[in-house]
Amino acid sequence: MAGSTLIIKDLHVEIDGKEILKGVNLEINGGEFHAIMGPNGTGKSTLSSAIMGHPKYEVTKGSITLDGEDVLEMEVDERGRAGLFLAMQYPSEISGVTNADFLRSSINARREEGEEISLMKFIRKMDANMEELDMDPDMAQRYLNEGFSGGEKKRNEILQLMMIEPKIAILDEIDSGLDIDALKVVAKGINKMRNEEFGCLMITHYQRLLNYITPDKVHVMMQGRVVKSGGPELAQRLEAEGYDWIKQELGIDDETVGQEA
Repeated sequence: MAGSTLIIKDLHVEIDGKEILKGVNLEINGGEFHAIMGPNGTGKSTLSSAIMGHPKYEVTKGSITLDGEDVLEMEVDERGRAGLFLAMQYPSEISGVTNADFLRSSINARREEGEEISLMKFIRKMDANMEELDMDPDMAQRYLNEGFSGGEKKRNEILQLMMIEPKIAILDEIDSGLDIDALKVVAKGINKMRNEEFGCLMITHYQRLLNYITPDKVHVMMQGRVVKSGGPELAQRLEAEGYDWIKQELGIDDETVGQEA
């Protein structure tokens, strides 16, 4: 079975009337891991929110398709059922809904009626994935993210990823706030998802995540668009030299970088 394809063409996005994304072009295929890097405030998180349909972000031009289907015509829950997944930078706490109930409902939402995952299969899968992520088994019965530390929330996002098995995942700064041991555990879970049917877009500021998850392609965002793409060596050069060489190469004014939200 061939993997899915997410295609973003000439995407323009506004927040409160201010244009943040100014023509983003990107294609992610199943089996590919992409990384997006760039200075603060250049639109990286705006891109992830726009793909998932956050109502604050207004798409004014361009298109997003998943396997030829118009993502912009889908409601947020429809995008999830279609196979898109977002691991958020700041996961929400939801009182009254246990981790286990949320996960099982999320899995079944993508299945046809009568083909829901059995309770025993779900428990076995959840237990195995929680062990993989060094998570306390008691977290399954705790309310979703309630009282979780920052590291626990990030591991829980990856648990959701491993349980739901989306077509395309967007990981928005999944490495932020993690110590090196937690980063290794999170990276192990993400790497376990690698297969020809699964595509991943990682948004990060730092090379350190990419030391553990090797991307196929690295993209640099500035001024609301992708200005440079390359292989893993591009991220390594950014870590060593910063962004000034790209700004000089492209003639980008330093004052305009970082003014985007």
